[in-house]
Amino acid sequence: MKWGIGAAGVWAAKRPLLAAATADRKIPIALQLYSLRGDERAFPVVIEAVAKLGYDGVEFAGYRGLGADALGKVLDQTGLKCCGTHTALNLLDKDNFQKTVEFHQTLRTKFVIVPWVPESSRDSVEAIKGTADRFNALADQLKPHGLQIGYHAHGDDFHKIGDTTSWDLLFAATKPEVIAQMDMGNCLDGGGDPYAAMRKLAGRLKTVHLKEHSKDGKAPIGEGDVRWDEVFKICETTGGTEWYVVEQEQYRDAPIDAVAACIKNLRKMGK
Repeated sequence: MKWGIGAAGVWAAKRPLLAAATADRKIPIALQLYSLRGDERAFPVVIEAVAKLGYDGVEFAGYRGLGADALGKVLDQTGLKCCGTHTALNLLDKDNFQKTVEFHQTLRTKFVIVPWVPESSRDSVEAIKGTADRFNALADQLKPHGLQIGYHAHGDDFHKIGDTTSWDLLFAATKPEVIAQMDMGNCLDGGGDPYAAMRKLAGRLKTVHLKEHSKDGKAPIGEGDVRWDEVFKICETTGGTEWYVVEQEQYRDAPIDAVAACIKNLRKMGK
């Protein structure tokens, strides 16, 4: 697209206003439903309970036997949005690719986040290059369908390979379209620096896992040692973040009480 002088001038004049609007935009908060994996109630009941707590959306990590149509109806009934899924790489191979695309389109979500890859796929520079090539190819394959691939952070992604980490190597070798789903708790558990890692990934932090870090691993958000003000500043300025995703893997109380405390504390922080 070519800009005329007049159009370019108008765009330049509007840029500060657009930047201000972006900074003022409130990022919605979803819950990674893995947080409630031990809740034995019917899945629609669990999702309804999440809505009642005040969450804006959910991220799936398994579907408890329900198809996309059934899940979509539950989301419509509760007013929740699907902010993405955790989807294994094998569900994006040639035999499963189209079904996975259609599943996400039915849920009206665009983010396909790979939750884990084997350690052998990220334990050397050569292995990481191969993993990056696969993510790049999937980014190209998903793009015509309106979908984006991403990778979720784990603690061992921040172990040293030479003077860097497998996380930094992976995202240095992948296209900007590949989402970096940072997880503060996991990063800190692995000895990483989530703030420095996030600052390197302008525009690529489309969905971010908000997980607290504490000595016992059970603190809800806001009651541990994550520097949340710094996290939010990065997400809301350079990160390009579209969703905050709460994840709570260990609990001091019942799982539903833990995720209730997380959203309550986030709202107290103005989120």
